[in-house]
Amino acid sequence: MPRVLMVTSEANPFVKTGGLADVLGALPPALQRQGVEAAVVMPRYGNAEVHWAERIWRQMHIWMGPHYYQAAIDQVVIEGVRYFLVNCTPLYDRWGVYADMHGDFGDNHKRFAFLSRAALEIARLLWRPDIIHSHDWPAGLTPVYLHHSFREDPTFWGMKSLFTIHNLGYQGEFGAEVLADTGLDPGLFRTDLLAHHGRVNFLKAGLVFSNALNTVSPTYAREIQTPEYGWGLDGLLRARTHSLFGILNGVDYRIWDPATDRHLPARYSAGNLEGKSACKSSLMAEFGLSGDGGTPVIGMVTRFAYQKGLEFLGEALPGLLDMGARLVILGSGERKYEDLFRWWAAVRPDRVGVRVGYDNALAHRITGGADMILMPSRYEPCGLNQIYGLRYGTLPLVRSTGGLADTVQAGTGFQFWGQSGHDLYGAARYAIDAFADQENWREMMRRAMAQDFSWDHSAKDYAALYRAILDLK
Repeated sequence: MPRVLMVTSEANPFVKTGGLADVLGALPPALQRQGVEAAVVMPRYGNAEVHWAERIWRQMHIWMGPHYYQAAIDQVVIEGVRYFLVNCTPLYDRWGVYADMHGDFGDNHKRFAFLSRAALEIARLLWRPDIIHSHDWPAGLTPVYLHHSFREDPTFWGMKSLFTIHNLGYQGEFGAEVLADTGLDPGLFRTDLLAHHGRVNFLKAGLVFSNALNTVSPTYAREIQTPEYGWGLDGLLRARTHSLFGILNGVDYRIWDPATDRHLPARYSAGNLEGKSACKSSLMAEFGLSGDGGTPVIGMVTRFAYQKGLEFLGEALPGLLDMGARLVILGSGERKYEDLFRWWAAVRPDRVGVRVGYDNALAHRITGGADMILMPSRYEPCGLNQIYGLRYGTLPLVRSTGGLADTVQAGTGFQFWGQSGHDLYGAARYAIDAFADQENWREMMRRAMAQDFSWDHSAKDYAALYRAILDLK
């Protein structure tokens, strides 16, 4: 089986800003269980939780264009996976991954170009892989260095590359002048290579130079080849359609399982659903919501961003409340959405509960205590909360897109297809009517809880893709 070196900007348990970190914390150990030898390269940030790391390389000297850097390499081994942490004080010793309170770091192009360069030095000096697997735009230059800058270096002969798109909406675009800082050939600034609308595009670089591409769900792999979802790169993706695959993300059921979840006030399982009622009562009391066990409670745990279809909820919310629903919402992000939901919580405190911010324990309590989990996303590469909801018998109510379409079926949840509050309202009305038939609802809960979206399934698909990549000429 192959050796695979993953390159990423974040990974659990070291640092997390989104779902990318969850993938890089769970997929590599799952690959190990499939017989794939996996390792990970990422920066060691100032706020990273890495107190137990071992220093394995004291001074790695790297030139990148006109810039010279020294980096130390630290190592942590988790479940057999080696995590190589690039310790470069000028670039990473700050509190923040991509930005701070003032906005994006102005040297992000250098910070993440250096990550790619450091990954190749690690492949040269410490751990030679068969495949370098890069994730999202921060690692987008890795295949460029591999297949262009170092194509004459025998160290890397035969080494293949895979690039995973976790969210095409984030592309890592910079002014053309930054190319000099990366040490890459200026001739790469062409519309068929790194240039996109007059700017250097790190994500496009990964799409162009990698041997193969994949997204985090089969439906999203098809969607991004259309103008609606392609963010200006759909033509390139259609040109690479035979090298583009969709592999659904998994979840870690050691963390997300109502039978063992320490964050819940009561445990339950498909065989014994009694604890679910206690979780619901506790959640309603925590937010001061009126009603009883027969009152439908809809939960939402989300980023407050345009992608998440929050306008649809804003339009549908009066109708949902008129139908007797209660809403519990946890999230943070754009101020206009925070203000919208705070307003509703102030106007209807008995029916709408809102917590602005990030609270992992509360996310578990909402998933365990609500009857439905709402995800009206405009697009969703994979999504995890709907999969958590399935395991907790909290039936998903989702817009049919990306990974939501791949994981929620007619017998385990509810979908709508349009892009309006009216469409969401119609699906919610159908779901609330279904909730009234409690016997059938419990059957749906048990069916949902029996679904298996564990990382072991995803890892098998990745292992097969790695083998296919190694067979490429």
